Amino acid sequence: MWHIAKRELYDNLNSLRFALATVLLLALMLTNTVLYLREHPKRIQAYHNAASGAVKTLEGRSTSLYRLATEGPGDLHKAPSLLRFCAEGDEAFLPTHASGANFVRRIADRTPIWRMGYPQETPNLRNIRPDFATLDWAFIVGYVLSFIAILFTFDAISGELERGTLRLTLANAIPRHTVLMGKFLGVFISINIPFTIVVLMNLILISTSDAVQLNPEAWGRLGILYSVIILYICLFIALGLLISAAVRESGVSLVVLLLIWVSFVVFMPNTLASIGSRTLVPIAYEEFWTQRIRLADAARAAYRDKYGDSQITPSVHVLGEYVTTEAEEHERYNASYLKQQIEQGKRARAITRISPAAIVQRLFESFAGTGFERHLQFIENAQRYTREYREFVVDTDRADPESLHLIGIQEGMSQKPVNPEAIPKFKDTLSLSRDFDAVATDLLLLVLFLGVLVSGAYLAFVRLEI
Repeated sequence: MWHIAKRELYDNLNSLRFALATVLLLALMLTNTVLYLREHPKRIQAYHNAASGAVKTLEGRSTSLYRLATEGPGDLHKAPSLLRFCAEGDEAFLPTHASGANFVRRIADRTPIWRMGYPQETPNLRNIRPDFATLDWAFIVGYVLSFIAILFTFDAISGELERGTLRLTLANAIPRHTVLMGKFLGVFISINIPFTIVVLMNLILISTSDAVQLNPEAWGRLGILYSVIILYICLFIALGLLISAAVRESGVSLVVLLLIWVSFVVFMPNTLASIGSRTLVPIAYEEFWTQRIRLADAARAAYRDKYGDSQITPSVHVLGEYVTTEAEEHERYNASYLKQQIEQGKRARAITRISPAAIVQRLFESFAGTGFERHLQFIENAQRYTREYREFVVDTDRADPESLHLIGIQEGMSQKPVNPEAIPKFKDTLSLSRDFDAVATDLLLLVLFLGVLVSGAYLAFVRLEI
C-alpha cells in the first residue's frame, strides 16, 4: 500500500497540475490574508467605538429610572469574529446591531415603554441564504480544493487502465483494496502538502500581526475547521476514484466529474437556497412597519374611545395599563416577524444539505463565528440581555417603597437616581457547544456522504474488468 502511495505521490509531485495547484492556492491564501489584515482592524475599531458609545449612552440615562424604562439601553452591537477570514458568510447582509431605541408612537400623551427591535440593514436580509462567492477559506476549500481533488483523481484508475500499468500492478497478486487505498493516500498527501503549507503561511502572517490576537478558543476552532477540510478533501478524492473506476476512459471520467462538480458545488447550493428561501417568505418590510403603526393606532383609538370625551382624567394605574398593553402587543408582533425571518433562513439552509459544498459552507460559518448561525446566537444574546435589563428596571423600582410600581408612567415609578455601575451591560459571546449542536446533523451527513462514496469506489474497482 505504501509503495503504491509513494508512486502516486511521486507522479503527482512531478506533474504540471501539482505546480499549478500550488501556485493557485498560494495566490488565493495570500490574497485572503491581505484582505483580512486590511479590513479586520477597521471592523474592530468600529465595534469598540460603537460599544463604548452605547455604554456612555446607557450611563447617561441612569439619571432617571423612567428614562431607562422608556428609552432603553441603546443599541446592542455584535462583536466581529476573529476568524472571519475563514468564512465571511452572510455578514454583509446581516445586522451588526440590535436597536434599543426603535419606533415610538405616543399613547395618551405618554412615551411608550422601550422594546427591542432588529433592524434590516439591507433589503437582502429579506432573503437570507448562503453566500458562496467570497474569497475566504470556505470558498477556497469548497470550490478550489474540491476541483483540485478532481484533477488529481480523474485518471487515477482509468488512466492506468488505458496505459496498461494497472494490469501489471494487479498481476503481482496485490489485493484490489490495497491498490485503491494506496492511490487514495497518494492523492490525499499530494493535495495536503501544498494546502498545509499555504494554510500555515496564512496563519503565521495573521497571528503575528499586531492588529490580530488569536485566543486559545480561536485556535481550537481552527483545529476543528481543519478537520472539516480533511473530511471534505477525502470526500472528493473518493468521488474521483469512484468515477475513474466506473469509466474506462480518463477523458470521459474528467467530463463526468466536472458535471458532478458543477452540479453539487456551483449550481445546487445557490439554486436550492433560492428556492428554499421562497417557500416561506415573510411579509414585506414596509408591510411590517405599516402593521406596527396600525397596532399603535389601535391602542390609541381604544384609549380615546374610553376617555377621549370624558372630563375625568384617568388614574395613573389606567394609563399604566394602556402603556403596558401597547408594549406587549408590539413585542408579540416583533417576535412573530423575527421568527418568520429565522424560519426562512433555516429552510433555505436545510434544502441545500444535498450538496456537500453547502454543508461545508455552513460548518465553516458556524465554527468561524460568522453567518446565519452567528446571527442566531447574537439574537439569543440580545434577547437574554433584554430580559436581564427589564428585570433590573422592575427590581429597582420595587426596591423603592415610595414608588407606585407602574412601569412606563413617570409619576408611577421610582424617582431615585440609579447607580450607573449597577445597570447590566450587554456582552456578545459565542458558545462552541452551541455551534456543535447547530451543525451536528451536517457533520453526520458529511461523514455519511464520505462513507457512501468510499464504498462505491471500492465496489466499482472490485468489479472492474482488466
